[in-house]
Parts: sequence; structure tokens; C-alpha cells
Amino acid sequence: MAEFVLEIGTEEMPARFLPGLTRDLETLLAKALDEAQVEYDQVRTLATPRRLVAHIPDLAQGQQESEELVTGPPLRVAFDTDGNPTKAGAGFAKTQGVDLADTFTHATDKGEYLAVRKKTGGGKTIDLLPGLLGEVIQALPFPKRMRWGANEFAFGRSIRWLLALMQDTVVEFEVASIASSNQTLGHRVHGFGPWDVTSAKDYFTVLKDKGQVVLDEAERKAMIVEQGNGLAAKAGGSVVWNDALLQEVAGLVEFPRMAMGTFEDSFLELPRQVLLTSMQSHQKSFGVEDGQGKLLPHFLTALNIEPKDIGLVQKGWERVLRARLEDGRFFWITDLKQDLQTWLDELDNVVFLGPLGSMGDKARRLEKLCAWLAQSVDADQPDLAARAGRLAKADLVSEMVGEFDKLQGVMGGIYAAKQGEDELVATAISEQYLPAGPDTPVPDSLFGALLSLADKADTLVGCFGLDMIPTGAADPYALRRGALGICRLIIEKGLRIDLMDFLAQALDLYGGIEWKLSREDVLAKLEEFVAQRLKGLFTSQGFETLVVEAAVSASIKDVWALKARVEALAEFSKEPDFEQAVLTFKRAGNIILKQGQEAGVALTGQYQADQLQEDAEKALASAIAEFTPRFDELWARDDFGALMAMLRELRPSVDSFFDNVMVMCEDPALRLNRLNLLKALVDPLSRVADFNALQV
Repeated sequence: MAEFVLEIGTEEMPARFLPGLTRDLETLLAKALDEAQVEYDQVRTLATPRRLVAHIPDLAQGQQESEELVTGPPLRVAFDTDGNPTKAGAGFAKTQGVDLADTFTHATDKGEYLAVRKKTGGGKTIDLLPGLLGEVIQALPFPKRMRWGANEFAFGRSIRWLLALMQDTVVEFEVASIASSNQTLGHRVHGFGPWDVTSAKDYFTVLKDKGQVVLDEAERKAMIVEQGNGLAAKAGGSVVWNDALLQEVAGLVEFPRMAMGTFEDSFLELPRQVLLTSMQSHQKSFGVEDGQGKLLPHFLTALNIEPKDIGLVQKGWERVLRARLEDGRFFWITDLKQDLQTWLDELDNVVFLGPLGSMGDKARRLEKLCAWLAQSVDADQPDLAARAGRLAKADLVSEMVGEFDKLQGVMGGIYAAKQGEDELVATAISEQYLPAGPDTPVPDSLFGALLSLADKADTLVGCFGLDMIPTGAADPYALRRGALGICRLIIEKGLRIDLMDFLAQALDLYGGIEWKLSREDVLAKLEEFVAQRLKGLFTSQGFETLVVEAAVSASIKDVWALKARVEALAEFSKEPDFEQAVLTFKRAGNIILKQGQEAGVALTGQYQADQLQEDAEKALASAIAEFTPRFDELWARDDFGALMAMLRELRPSVDSFFDNVMVMCEDPALRLNRLNLLKALVDPLSRVADFNALQV
């Protein structure tokens, strides 16, 4: 085995590119080696702004060898009656790259055939890598590509050097007119180089000691955190760490050095969110707070050099941040002079989305929808939920949000509180955009959750009504995220609302819109759209696909109960008699489907007890009569685990019925009665799960 390292040196790559690039390089290189039948221990990938690295500690020096039997034409076709090779026989040998003398007769059940044994693999890895590496580099995906010089080749940023070593041998190949070598470049200031690397095992030492580059992102993060905590502690505080910003900053530096700056105490009159946004979004800096969570007049930033005059560098950062904070203070003072009603009036001049009217129209719809939701969940003070809906979008016309758009909602809550609105209203407004993604938290407050539900549903139904439904990867209005957010809100907040009634209410609150789809089509497409999001949510949580499919296909109206049904069905699926139970109830459902719906027979589930003839059907009727009220009681208590246990009790009666009773008998009245008996069985079961979706 040999050690291998590849380094692609570039101009500074955007930090947001790096996580995806390391994953893609690992995947593509591993796949290429697998296809080439070259064994390896692991592929490790790392990145800094100026380099993308793949390291394989143990790489086989040659391909695996294998032998393949290749059969050609039948023997009678390969040779004539005199034993001379025909064109078919000679052509087969030529195609396989062997002499005819190297072929042999292979006997099969269908007769004798001309054949040859071909050995594949066995090539040297050093000979395979040039072509393989070139293809991998060209296949790397980027959000955006660029070309440079006279090159037709496109990459995320221009390539400046390539290092490729297998042990102490250079793997020679070329990409974008750049030839590979054993040289690397280090940090632009502290260790530029170039530096010769004698072997793959020396690469990391050379890069760190001579190049002054910290290659491992985890190590860069640790250095930033350690240095930052130390500086903050000296100032009597602690760092307000932000994981997303820490990830970004670690992708901006190769030689992290933390520096602390200060700003005037007078800026602390600004809301905490304004200060942190100014630091984080514009300066890629971290705030510092005291033990009570109050911000201190300090900030921390990551440098990519060890400056000769740290004071001069600090002054530069402080000057830039001061300008941003001055802007923030101006916007804050200006906004506080306005009243909410003025902003509400201005919303009528702000377009929401094309034909869907203004943001003022949206705010009025949210007011009504929040009130409807509050009443649906029996919330106290539904008038406050309505007020939160009415004021939700007021801050969109504020000076602060006009400059710092990430603060929408947050500033709305702050301004509402400043102008005397109820705390419940202000909190709801500040939480309205949660959850912002699959891993972000939902609102803490009930009214915040209701407002978020209303906002997402209003956008969803409006876009669907205009037939602006996401296709493929395109989703410009984040409707998938909105639908997933609705699902998470209902489940995590324990809200018992009828999802389809809720979406219908949201749709009906629109007035005077010329829809491209009918009301029925909009709701049907929305139901399927949300169902797909629910399937993705549950499978991502580890539930089996078929279990999820069965539960979701039954109904999505009560999303909270759906989660409980998925959990109960997942537990039931672990029981040893699960498969047999599924087959039993699937059989009943299939008969109802085929002989009822598909045959055009109206089945009600109402059967006549005096028409029951066989003991088995009487026993089933008795079991159903006992089962139904117990089922309804357990359903009302959301005790889906007990419902699944009842299926086990019911199954012997169903099995006996199928063993001893002919459902499709000649007597039409008797046949209909037996079908309705099965219908009485299937109807409650179909509320739990669609057993036909369970392929066992």
C-alpha cells in the first residue's frame, strides 16, 4: 500500500463552497477508485480558501486482477465442416484481442461455444491516476464557475497549482494548462513558498511548518474559539458564538488569529439584535456579553495574518463597524418616531406577490386567519392572535428592516412592544418566521406558532391557486420549506387542527383573485404536496418508508395524530405476527376495493344480522360489534398503540371468515351483505393505516 495526496491550489474560494467541495471530492474520488478496482483504506478531504486536498493513507499500488469468461459464436458457426475458422470465429478472436489458438471450446446446456478467458485489472495505480484525477477534478460541481485566461476549462476559482504524490513519485497529469508537481504554496504572507514536498507523508508537515497553513477546518475552529474565549475573558465577558458564522469564518482563513475591537458605550442603547447583526452579517465578527447576557462594547474578529501592528488593524475594524452602528442608530431613532398605523397604511403600497395583492392585503388576511386558528385550538384571548396577524408585516417598511432585512419580524416585535402592544403580540411578531429551516426551532409561544402557520399557509395557497407549484429543484418562494414548517409547527406544538380545513380557510380569505386552478384542484394538490413533505420528515427521523407511506396514505388531516400513528405502526411492525396481520387486512381491503368501488357497487358498511348464515361470518360480526366501540374510544384517546394490539385480537376471526365463507357467492343479497360486513371491518382500519401500502 502507498500513501497518496492531491492538492488543488486556487485563488481564494468562497467559504460557502468549501463544505460541499470536500464532500463531493471524497465521493467522486472514492467512486473513481472503486470503478478502477483500486483498493484503498479511506479518502479524507480537507479545504482552506486556497486549496482543496484529498489524502489516502493506504492506496493499493495496483488494480485487483480478475478473470472473465467470454463466450462467442457456437462452435458450428465458428468453424466450417473442415475445421477451418469462419469469419465469425476469426472475428471473435480479433475482437477479444487474442489469437485464435488462445480460444477454447466451452460446453453449456445449449451446446458448445467458442470462448476465451480474459484477465482484467492488474494495471499499476500510478498509471491509472492521471486520467482518473483529471476526470474527478473536472466533475467537481460548483454553485458558480469561472474561466480565466485563454482556458475553456471552468472551475470555482482559477487553479494556480496542482500537487499529486504517490509515496515520493509525482502523479503526472494536467488540468487547465497546469501541470502537477511536488510543489505547494503556503500562506500568502507568512509562508508563501513554493515549497518542495519530497513524499506524500511529508505534505502535512511542510504545509504547517513552512507554509504556515492550518489545513484542518476543525483545528482552525478550535483555534478561533480558544483565542476568542481568551480575549473575551480578559475583557470580563464571554463570546456570543454563532455556529453558522464560526463555520464561515473558519472557511475564510488559513492562519487564524483573533483580534478584539471596541466601540462607544452609547451604541449599547441599540437593541441587541441590531448590534449582533451589524457585527455578524457585515463584519463577520462576534459579540461579547457579560454574565447577565448584556452585550459589552467589544467585538471579536478573525484575521488571516499575524499583524505587525495589531493596534492599527483594530482601529481599521473599529472604524468600519462604527459606521455600520451609526447607520443602525439613525434607523432606530427614525423608526421610533413612527407609529404602527402609519406603517400599516404604507403596506398597501408594497406588492406581496404579483396578482395576490399588497402586503396590506396579506396583513388583513393574517388577522382573520390567526383569529380562526386561535378559536380552533381554544386559545385564550384570540383577539391578541388577530392583532399579531394584523401587525406582522408592519416592520417591512421600517428604516431598520430596509437596511437589515434579516431583522424582519424581530424588529417588528421590538417596535410593537415599544408602542405599548401586549407582550403576547410582540412575542408572536418576533417569532413569525420560525422555523426558518428543517433544523431551526419552532416558536416558543402559542401565538407565535399560530402566526407562523398563518403566514406560511397564506403564501402556499396563493401560489398554488396561481399554479406556481414547485417543479424539480426550482422553488423560488420556498414553498417546500413552508409546508414542512407547517408540519413541524403542528407536531411540535401539539396543535389539533384539521389541516385541510385550515388550508381551505386560508384560500377562502383571498378575494377577487383570478385563480388558474379551481378550489378543488388547489386543495387536492396541496394535500399531496404536504403529504410528500410529511413522508420526507418522518423517513428522515428513521421510520421505515413503507410504514410512513401506510400511515400518511390513510389521512393527513390531523398531523399531530399522524405522527402518533406512525410511531404506533412502527412499533407494531416489529412484532413477529405483523406480516401475517398485514396480509389478512390487505385481503379484506382488496376485496372491498375490487368488488365495491371498482365494480360500482355502493357499500355502506351496514349489514343485516339475520342474513348471516355461516358460523364464521357470525363470529366476525360479533367481533366487529365488540371491536367498533372500543376502537372509537381508543381513537378518541389517541391510544394508537392499543389500537394496533386490537388488530391482533381481531385477526383470528377475519382469518376464519376467509377460510370458511365464500364472499362472492351466487346469491346477490347474501354477497352484498358479506361485502358490507367486510366494509364494516375495513372502514375503521383505514383510519389507522392504508394496509395496501405495506408490501410484505
